[in-house]
Amino acid sequence: MMLIEETTVPTGALPVAFFKEHLRLGSGFSDAGLQDDLLESFLRSALAAIEGRTGKALIERTFSWSVTRWRDSGAQALPIAPVSAIVDVVLLDRLDNEAVVDANSYQLRPDMQRPILAAIGASLPPIGQSDTVRVRMLAGFGPEWSDLPADLRQAVLLLAAHYYEYRHEVQYDGGCMPFGVSALIERYRTMRLLGGGAA
Repeated sequence: MMLIEETTVPTGALPVAFFKEHLRLGSGFSDAGLQDDLLESFLRSALAAIEGRTGKALIERTFSWSVTRWRDSGAQALPIAPVSAIVDVVLLDRLDNEAVVDANSYQLRPDMQRPILAAIGASLPPIGQSDTVRVRMLAGFGPEWSDLPADLRQAVLLLAAHYYEYRHEVQYDGGCMPFGVSALIERYRTMRLLGGGAA
């Protein structure tokens, strides 16, 4: 099983100017634009870290997910949330020949924790012994920074500010997030029960 980010967060969706204000860099710097690339990198790092902890895509983009078998032939939980659309489902044989699955044979069941790719009818398309299925999906709260819930926006800014303030630190801290960030993202974390089953 492999999840690939096919499109990246566009620079225009990142709140660099707002982050400057958060860091109190909004005025008094004639060369303030010189730090934009640095601030953008901290925002991207904070987004990635929070997405990793929560299993959520924050800014909307396209992902592809490849599997060699369904956990349940009638419905398959997707590895990321929230998912707003299934772009396509493609079967690939061992020679990478592609067969697009009829979109009328499946549907998306949206869910904030575990969106589901569900069969319309008896089952999802069968996957041959040496075949793979690739599901491409549009995931994220929306294409703009303002589409994120307020607590996730605050968590990203706090974590990016933490990275900025401690950018010269080289000592390993165990990868722990600041308490305020952890508290803000806790309700978005996906609970994994029974070995991460189909639902």
